[in-house]
Amino acid sequence: MSKSTVRIGFIGCGGIANQKHLPGMAQEKEHGAQLVAFCDLIEERAQKAAAEYGDPGAKVYTDYRELLADPTIDAVHVLTPNVSHCEISCAAMEAGKHVLCEKPMAATKEDAKRMLDTRDKTGKMLTIGYQYRHFHENAVAKKVVEEGWLGDIYYAEASLIRRRGVPTWGVFTDKSKQGGGPLIDIATHALDLTLWMMNNYEPAVVVGTAFEKLGTLLDPEHQGQTNYRGKPDPWDNKTYEVEDSAMGFIKMKNGATIYLKCSWALNMAQQPGMVLLCGTKGGLDTYDGVTLNHVVAGQQAITKVGQKIPPFIPGFGAGAPEPSREAQIWVGALKGENDLFVTAEQAYTVTRILDAIYESNRTGKAVYFD
Repeated sequence: MSKSTVRIGFIGCGGIANQKHLPGMAQEKEHGAQLVAFCDLIEERAQKAAAEYGDPGAKVYTDYRELLADPTIDAVHVLTPNVSHCEISCAAMEAGKHVLCEKPMAATKEDAKRMLDTRDKTGKMLTIGYQYRHFHENAVAKKVVEEGWLGDIYYAEASLIRRRGVPTWGVFTDKSKQGGGPLIDIATHALDLTLWMMNNYEPAVVVGTAFEKLGTLLDPEHQGQTNYRGKPDPWDNKTYEVEDSAMGFIKMKNGATIYLKCSWALNMAQQPGMVLLCGTKGGLDTYDGVTLNHVVAGQQAITKVGQKIPPFIPGFGAGAPEPSREAQIWVGALKGENDLFVTAEQAYTVTRILDAIYESNRTGKAVYFD
């Protein structure tokens, strides 16, 4: 049954909440979204979020279980470190809430499967915050593929290479809270986009390596890292616990192959990302907008079919000057007006592949899928 309003709570009021979820969802108030509950281990952060984005009477919590005990809340956003995604999302669904969990789905394939099973058991909606699908150029690339311009896609690259781009805030370099480094943090976006554009979610075998080289080796004072304002921004190499780069080779059941590469720190020129697709009729990449290469009248043609957009998705960042498609689709699904855009099954496949790369790195062996 459709609803005219939906009451939403937020578990985790840190960086990703304030950069994307809160400003994006605030714009959906005119479409029935009510932002009524805010939870964070640091009470001041929850209070600040409630004051800036909350509806009148919005409640503040430091224990997510207390928030979930409120029977009037319809849905929650789980915006916490990766290793807690499963526990909180499952508890929320069992408490009768629909869940939008920030990417990645979970830190391990076992946790992701538990989330999938809990969704099936409770009948609640579960989606994952892969916002890059909503970028204009990625929507254009998907349409090009769907219209058959590439033919049968048999090779792809999913890549996000930063020469020096270690996130120095939050808990990104804490393995106990995040489960890994750039592979689980940024390669998850590139892989999600690649699988989605290919519409191929059946991996057969994965081989991978995760390198722990520069994160602990580099002198924090002379590593060449800068923040988004171009100022020096060193990380603490004594507390760095995750990989600084990772590579994987993924063979799909239909024979298509995907080369995945990612880094926060790697001694090579920073490269554009995120997707390269090669098919029997043509190829495309999303490195600078969308570039299609194909054959026209017997001659190779290079066509720009999508322009590069600003670095952040509309609705992602302070002020959210334009509506967030992720927020719009989520609220519409909660109200019964449309389907989810990112399915839990799709996100589960992404997590299984990332988990397999970590496993292959640990064991030195290929990981085979049933």
